[in-house]
Amino acid sequence: QVRLVESGGGLVQTGGSLRLSCVASGGTFSSWPMGWFRQFPGKEREFVASITSSGANQYYAAFVRGRFKISRDNAENTVYLQMNRLQPEDTAVYSCAARKGGTYSGRASDFDYWGQGTQITVSS
Repeated sequence: QVRLVESGGGLVQTGGSLRLSCVASGGTFSSWPMGWFRQFPGKEREFVASITSSGANQYYAAFVRGRFKISRDNAENTVYLQMNRLQPEDTAVYSCAARKGGTYSGRASDFDYWGQGTQITVSS
């Protein structure tokens, strides 16, 4: 059974940084493209970043504007999201997702497994 567990969320001031981690178990992590999405209350999931199975290529939403970086460590079955220069509008629940096949994607429907999410709150 595949399981994704996020950590690293919390409260941060405007302009601060956080690093999210997502540890996978129960499958072949190194073969999965991975993604990070976020969700605002009452809204659909919004794409943040995605990375290929090898980690060689990354894909970001336009709003990231160079502030976030996705990376992975296949030896540790972990994908990361380094978030810098956080703004109040980044406040949301952030979830990682795994895709069983294909390549990196910005569509939530392309991903097969999801973590439960971690809350990030950016205070102004």
